[in-house]
Amino acid sequence: VVLTGSFDTAAMFTRWKPDVRLLAETSGKNALVITAAADIDGAIRDLVRGAFGHAGQKCSAASLAIVEAAVYDDPVFHQRLADAVSSLVVGWPSHATTMMGPLIYPPTGALLRALTTLDEGERWLVEPRPISADGRGERDERDERDERGERLRSWSPGVKVGVRPGSWFHLTECFGPVLGLMRADDLNHAIELQNATPYGLTGGIHSLDPAEVRTWIDRVEVGNAYINRHITGAVVQRQPFGGWKRSSIGCGAKAGGPDYVLGLCIVEDSEVLDPVVAARSFDHWWDRWFGRQHDPSGLRSERNILRYRPIGRVVLRIDATVPARTVEVAVAAARRCGVIVIVSDADLEQDSELLARVNGLRIERVRSLIPVGETLRLGLLDSGVGLDTRVVSQNGRLELGRWLKEQAISETTHRYGRLTDSVFESGEESGEVAESRD
Repeated sequence: VVLTGSFDTAAMFTRWKPDVRLLAETSGKNALVITAAADIDGAIRDLVRGAFGHAGQKCSAASLAIVEAAVYDDPVFHQRLADAVSSLVVGWPSHATTMMGPLIYPPTGALLRALTTLDEGERWLVEPRPISADGRGERDERDERDERGERLRSWSPGVKVGVRPGSWFHLTECFGPVLGLMRADDLNHAIELQNATPYGLTGGIHSLDPAEVRTWIDRVEVGNAYINRHITGAVVQRQPFGGWKRSSIGCGAKAGGPDYVLGLCIVEDSEVLDPVVAARSFDHWWDRWFGRQHDPSGLRSERNILRYRPIGRVVLRIDATVPARTVEVAVAAARRCGVIVIVSDADLEQDSELLARVNGLRIERVRSLIPVGETLRLGLLDSGVGLDTRVVSQNGRLELGRWLKEQAISETTHRYGRLTDSVFESGEESGEVAESRD
């Protein structure tokens, strides 16, 4: 089953049928980092576009702006952002002047709270308001219903400032036209705030300092990373789409990328696994594909890099029925990718015992070479840990990808039409990735 929707929807499918193979692109709590080295005009333009395009109803929409202190503390930045947001014309698509249309359904739950409630320390920079049923004119902000008593689907965009680390709005996906601003002491603090959410779908940075951009690229935990541009509008091949952490379920490849269709196939080796043959294949495919970064689009004004990052830590689940050679090949693949493997023997550790220590292990995935029971499947889902049940292969093109995460990076390499340098050199191998894995 392939779906796109919220994490809760994917969890519902899994609970209906725990052994279903589910490939799901799920929720996001996406942030754009703005540093003091940013082109502020460009940053505000891209922030507004990313936050309020499609009325914020994109899983990749910018829900947070994490702004470095020097910019956040400047009242001129707040005023310019407020002016940009307030200038958006809200109405029905049938009106020629409309810049932001209605919601797909009247706001409820998390979105309604985000549009109407401020938590401790927050205030409205631009307060969202419900729009009248015909899409023209604003009603009293206290009246959220039209003349027929139905909840309104058109809201003006909202911006709240003072969002605190760990607060409800910092960590909760709100699928609609509301943006929160957070203050960061410096770039390192901004990255910590960006990575603190349980999701890892999209994220961006606006900075003209190449050193800042490289630091951000090395540390940000998102599947789609954007540099000096808006964080929505992924295009097939240019920016294959799919996230990390709770933004993706099923350990599948990115949609629109080179391995997506391959991930829908069931492939098994026709002969007994041979660790020597496997090692040769792993080295070959690492050098030829996984250890390199790829830019098949080849645009001059934008670099679009696909690269592979190691999964942090993985539990390899086995029992006495798993051949020693299979374990050896799996561990060899993990080591080739720089992944830390923790072996869990089901004959010595029951599912409930493994679940009890999952959080302490700080793992991203369980690779199970034995049948998986419902308790373990649902427990891992609740803990936000991926589960991979595919058989081990000695073919490096297949096996290495199961120990890696795909990351698509899109970088604008022009300013107002003039080409600029990229933080990536053309044709460069991702050596910095390999060094960190070693």
